[in-house]
Amino acid sequence: MTLSGKTAVITGSNSGIGLGVAEALAAAGAHVVGSDTAPVRELIRDGENGTLVDFFDVKGWSKALVKALARPETFLDLRRAARQTILEGYDLRSVCLPAMVEYVEGFGPK
Repeated sequence: MTLSGKTAVITGSNSGIGLGVAEALAAAGAHVVGSDTAPVRELIRDGENGTLVDFFDVKGWSKALVKALARPETFLDLRRAARQTILEGYDLRSVCLPAMVEYVEGFGPK
């Protein structure tokens, strides 16, 4: 699945759903416009690999989304950077599984 050239809106969540969804969308090549909340900030850096907007700023959301939807091609660098962020920090085979193995093996005899 590719979302290259698409815009994804993530409002965030206290349960981490916002982060998980943002990860998947960024990996698929979407321009992530997310709420400037802790779960989303774990992944998105405003102006570097996505766009962050204050959760309660209705005018800010409107401005960010109109800009993203009107000129999606101007966010190509952000989309590429978001995908690279996922590959470098969240890739299943090269990052997540080795970290999990190390964690589990840490419980064994020393």
